[in-house]
Amino acid sequence: MKRHLASLSICLLLTLPAAAQQAAARPPARPLAEMPYSPSLDLTSLDRSVNPCDDFYKFSCGGWMKNNPIPADQPRWDVYSKLANDNLQFLWGILEADAKATNRTATQQKVGDYFAACMDTAAINRRGAEPIKPTLVAIDNLADRKALIAYLGPLNRSTRGTFFFNSGSTQDPGDSNSVIAEIAAGGLGLPDRDYYVKTDAKSEETRKAYVVYIQKILTLTGESDAQAQKDAAAVMHIETDLAKASLTRVERRDPYKQYHKMSVAQLASLSPVIDWNDYLRTQGVADVSTLNVAQPAFQKAVDHALTTEPLADLKAYLRFHALTGAATSLSSPFEDAYFDFYSRYLRGTQQKPPRWKTCVRQVDRSLGEALGQEFVARTFSPETKQKTVLMTDQIEQAMQAEIEHLDWMSPATKQEALRKLHTVRNKIGYPDKWRDYSKLEIKAGDYFGNSVRGADFETTRDWAKVGKPVDRDEWDMTPPTVNAYYNPQMNDVNFPAGVLQPPLYDPKMDDAPNYGNTGSTIGHELTHGFDDEGRQFDANGNLKDWWTKDDAKGFEDRINCLREQFASYVVVDDIHINSKLTSGEDVADLGGTLIAYIAWKKATAGMNLQPSEGFTPDQRFFIGFAQWACENTREANSRLQAATDPHSPGFARINGIVTNMPQFATAFGCKVGQPMVKAKVCKVW
Repeated sequence: MKRHLASLSICLLLTLPAAAQQAAARPPARPLAEMPYSPSLDLTSLDRSVNPCDDFYKFSCGGWMKNNPIPADQPRWDVYSKLANDNLQFLWGILEADAKATNRTATQQKVGDYFAACMDTAAINRRGAEPIKPTLVAIDNLADRKALIAYLGPLNRSTRGTFFFNSGSTQDPGDSNSVIAEIAAGGLGLPDRDYYVKTDAKSEETRKAYVVYIQKILTLTGESDAQAQKDAAAVMHIETDLAKASLTRVERRDPYKQYHKMSVAQLASLSPVIDWNDYLRTQGVADVSTLNVAQPAFQKAVDHALTTEPLADLKAYLRFHALTGAATSLSSPFEDAYFDFYSRYLRGTQQKPPRWKTCVRQVDRSLGEALGQEFVARTFSPETKQKTVLMTDQIEQAMQAEIEHLDWMSPATKQEALRKLHTVRNKIGYPDKWRDYSKLEIKAGDYFGNSVRGADFETTRDWAKVGKPVDRDEWDMTPPTVNAYYNPQMNDVNFPAGVLQPPLYDPKMDDAPNYGNTGSTIGHELTHGFDDEGRQFDANGNLKDWWTKDDAKGFEDRINCLREQFASYVVVDDIHINSKLTSGEDVADLGGTLIAYIAWKKATAGMNLQPSEGFTPDQRFFIGFAQWACENTREANSRLQAATDPHSPGFARINGIVTNMPQFATAFGCKVGQPMVKAKVCKVW
């Protein structure tokens, strides 16, 4: 996907094109609201003082960067962020109306009361730490180590926070039609395990700042400064040991390293300190036969901590994670402390967002498909859906042709690749069946309770999947989300309505920039099915090696070309792109843009396309491609992204791609020796 997550795909007209199917799935029509409009090719975003053959990103985005400084409440500001902000404002209007309306539907009551309770900061501040005190008292009353270990089940089941590890349901990588339970690594307060183990000065500084944050949160509940200092050191010690036992982000790109299917008895042998049958019963599942243990070495580290750390230190760890998990739903001192560390320090954000933004996001998080129905009905036309499905089909056909003509892939692997391609399912706009929130109780004036019940509703829904067939209609993003993703186990691509709006998809604009922008995104997601991670899953979504040995080597040789190129790009100071982390997204950017270009050429073959606004059709394609990535970002946020984000920075995602496309050099008349022209291009697909 273009922004966050992992990705691929396409489903073509097998699922969506029939008008009857669309009418059945589409919510009742409402008057369309006015959304701010920005074209998919914006001349004001250009910097014409820059030669496109020297730096195409600055040529395409220099004006945008100058005209769009980072708002004080943002760590970065880009085209996606700006559209997401527009969507938030639109949803704000809906929620304010639902909060005040009379004779409301059940859905309007839930989203409206949740929003109103969140906006009532006076009531939230009056309660202070009261909402979290029952949990803190329960932790303090744990008499011994055995009681503390037994309490991990209730904590992980009903408390907003992660305590030592994560757990829930997962699609079985070995049997994509089944849902099994999973125990996974978790329980860290810093963004990544590397923050605990790196020895450079900035990492040392960050750890000190984190300890100060832990102390601050603990003292807000009345703990003395001296005790909070001692407890913060204990929390940091426990988390550091857990971090050292965790896989790196690059290691986690290998799905085999996180697939260890075993019985509950085998898990008990690996991690004997926890009564796993009792733990699973607490989560609401019984008679679990098999489950996945994502990181066995990590679970051993959890056992070691629970066995050897002093009881007082373990309690301090639980108290802190209960508090930090709840901080954003508590009174201002807690929320401010959380913001000061996670946003101001780690990301460089200057000030908290307006309260309405926080509350819209909270409703979207807990009631996303309820709120999403209102959004879709007002913003997403059937025509946009039909055009996107058609574009997706054309791009899939281009991908098929590319696979068929690859000179490095054997016929046996090509056959399986095409089978996978033709099995991809395309999900556009919104779910065919909306989620039922009737069992989620939302109370007027109870913001903390609503947030807890919302999280509990989702946890209950998640655990209820265990032992049941996979629901292939389910979405992992809400309809207003400005993003897209590919799920390798589902073998589907998902494009929420929120991302299919101007300037990303612009029905007023000609096809060239739309194929360059949304088309390349569709191609990007499609290509994820065949990147270094996605290629390890077969057409049915099972973790299975379907490549010949020589073909796998040929693939790795080709993506290593991109890895070497992207590793040369500097993010900030002396920090380079970690291309082993970003290679999946980099390959998807290159492959997606190429097949979108091919699809556009085929779709417009025979048409007498003319220059427009001073640019040829080919130039308009590439400018449309570049302008989705226009961005400004704070230095602190760049550091965080370099360590944790599998996506390269915007400049690399544009310049790094066009330098590998001779079609770009032809379009702009670039010559060998200019920065945007490589003597030897990287080509995978």
